[in-house]
Amino acid sequence: MTGALSPIEQTGFLAAGFGVEEHLHLLGLDLRAALDPVPPGLRLVRPMHRRRAQVLRVDGAAFPPFWRFDGPGLAEAIAATPHTRFRAAIDPADGQVAGYAICGRAGRRGFVQRLAVDPSRQRHGTGRRLLLDGLHWMRRHGVDKAVVNTQMGNHAALTLYRATGFTDEPVGLSVLSAGLS
Repeated sequence: MTGALSPIEQTGFLAAGFGVEEHLHLLGLDLRAALDPVPPGLRLVRPMHRRRAQVLRVDGAAFPPFWRFDGPGLAEAIAATPHTRFRAAIDPADGQVAGYAICGRAGRRGFVQRLAVDPSRQRHGTGRRLLLDGLHWMRRHGVDKAVVNTQMGNHAALTLYRATGFTDEPVGLSVLSAGLS
C-alpha cells in the first residue's frame, strides 16, 4: 500500500503492477488571503499520552476501516512533517476527546494531515475550530499554502474544507496497492 501519490509519482508503481485502491480529492488554500478567526468552542489541548486511546477511538468512529489509524499510524502522521501541531478538542461535560487535528509544515508549505470528529459530536463547529486553529498556526510560521486530501465520497469534509476557502487542485491523488505473492 502506498501513501497518497500524485499521477507522476504513481508511474513507477503502476508499471510494477500496483493498482489504484482509492482516488482522493486534493484541495489547496492560499494562506496569504484572509482567514476566518478561530471560532469559540471546545477547549483545544495538546493530547498527552494518556489521551492517545481516546484519539484512536475518535479516529475509528470517524473513518471507515481502510482509513483508520492504529497506534503506529497515528505516530507516523504526527512525525510526517518537520513541524507538527497536534490538537484535540475536549468536551468539558465528560472530559473526552471530541475531535482532533494533525497539521504540519515543511518550509512554506502546510498540510492538514488528519482531521477527525466523533460522529456523535459532529455539526457543532468542532471540526471547523480545529481546522482554523491549525491554519492560523501555519500562517504564523510563514506558510503560504496549505493542502489537504480527502476521499471522493467524504462530503462532510469537502463541505468544511470548501467553506473554509479550500479549492480543488487541478490534479488529485490516489492510493495504490499490490498483492504480495
